[in-house]
Amino acid sequence: MQNEQEISPKELKKQVKILVRENKVFEKKLIVSEDRNLSLEEQKSSLEEKNKFLEFQLAQMKRMLFGVKRERFISNIIVDQLTLPFEVTETIPEPKVDSEQITYTREKAKKSNHSGRLDFPAHIPVVEIIIEPEQSTEGLICIGQEITKELDFIPASLFARHFIRNKYALPNGEGIIIGKLPSRPIEKGIAGAGLLSNILVEKFVDHLPIYRQIERFKREDIKLPASTIDSWITQTADLVKPLYDRLVKLVLEQGYLQADETPIKVLDKDKKGTTHQGYHWVYNAPLQNAVFYDYRRGRGRESPAELLKNFKGYLQTDGYGVYDWFAKQPGITHVGCMAHARRYFEKALDYDAEKAAQVLNKIQAIYAIERKAREENMSAAQRKELRLDKSLPLMNELGKLIALLQKTAVPKSPMGIAIEYTSKRWDILSNFMYDGSLEIDNNWVENAIRPNALGRKNYLFAGSHEGAKRAAMFYSFFGTCKKNNVNPYQWLRKVLQLIPDYPANKLIDLLPQNLQLSPEKL
Repeated sequence: MQNEQEISPKELKKQVKILVRENKVFEKKLIVSEDRNLSLEEQKSSLEEKNKFLEFQLAQMKRMLFGVKRERFISNIIVDQLTLPFEVTETIPEPKVDSEQITYTREKAKKSNHSGRLDFPAHIPVVEIIIEPEQSTEGLICIGQEITKELDFIPASLFARHFIRNKYALPNGEGIIIGKLPSRPIEKGIAGAGLLSNILVEKFVDHLPIYRQIERFKREDIKLPASTIDSWITQTADLVKPLYDRLVKLVLEQGYLQADETPIKVLDKDKKGTTHQGYHWVYNAPLQNAVFYDYRRGRGRESPAELLKNFKGYLQTDGYGVYDWFAKQPGITHVGCMAHARRYFEKALDYDAEKAAQVLNKIQAIYAIERKAREENMSAAQRKELRLDKSLPLMNELGKLIALLQKTAVPKSPMGIAIEYTSKRWDILSNFMYDGSLEIDNNWVENAIRPNALGRKNYLFAGSHEGAKRAAMFYSFFGTCKKNNVNPYQWLRKVLQLIPDYPANKLIDLLPQNLQLSPEKL
């Protein structure tokens, strides 16, 4: 047997060097593989996040097309249910051996969902129709009556009013005397106060365009050109313009305003084949129950800055960046809108339900306190005290929660956008607690804007910039009527009857919240 050949030290060093080089190559390959794996993991995470966001956008599109459009968050926490301690010993009752079954029969109760007959308002005219039996009632005594009520309808119809003024000759040829013609909304015009009021209410309250109203007049065999009706609207607007100016002055004098803006398309002779994008800026005075629209051609800061240059007090708005400038002005406290912040988290529910629900539960608890104050009709002082006692701790908890979630939120995700919106405006969102007269959100002014949005769907655009200004005027009047539960037709009809001869220094008496209405004869 031959002995194994021994490896020389020189050869051994050579093999060791080869192994070291191969090991370094393997290490480099391993590092490259790890880097590639890390890159793939990052790509995977990014793609998963992108896919999650795209799925969220798809769900939002489906919701916009087919879903119920509501913002109210339904929590899975039952508010009125008592909470149980974490450690609960469950007790399973032992079944009883002795038992008996008792059966009986009872008459099935009759279901009645009828809430009773509708009671007619007292101002509705009553036509009585006496129906006698077919048999002869001669010599019989009437012992009572059965009255069956029926609500019927006669379509509104036109009528002509003739002012007949007799002329008298004075003796000895001294001249002629004649009765004075009463003042009318449109001097030498054929339209009365009732007709003008009906046209304007149907256009700006019932959203019935002029061309449809013309078709309705045709059914009464009355042919009114569109140009004639446009002229009536212009002259009526000129008549009530001083009253609109008084409404604007009244609203701007208040120390608490809510503001928002809404677009309106306007025909512009300088823009052929397209429309101008104008804006109605809306200002609501909650303490006066008054609102007014201000038409401007743009959405820049100069529009509200010009109108609010002398304003001092609380200004409540949404998160539109133009309003941030007002927060820096002396004498103005900017108040945010919690409903807008809530809206962002509500949209994020489909993206991250768990975290969004945590925030929404906190906001829901704060709104529950607002609802309690409203239901109990609390004064401003009482509501402020309730907020400081109950809402302030909840706001602090909400702020801490948002700060915690912000550390891990993806910036461009729906949750990240909601958190950024809220955290950036946290101070102004909390300002509603300064005064019990302030609202937690801007919903009242948004409600005032809704008629404008409905109108856009019907008449699509204003015929001119002056037409948009006239629309702003009538939206202001009718919006204030709605806030004060005033019948807009009755109010405008009475105003048009009174305003031609009304003292200019007493015009405030004609505003919807001040004018006393009573049933009038035609």
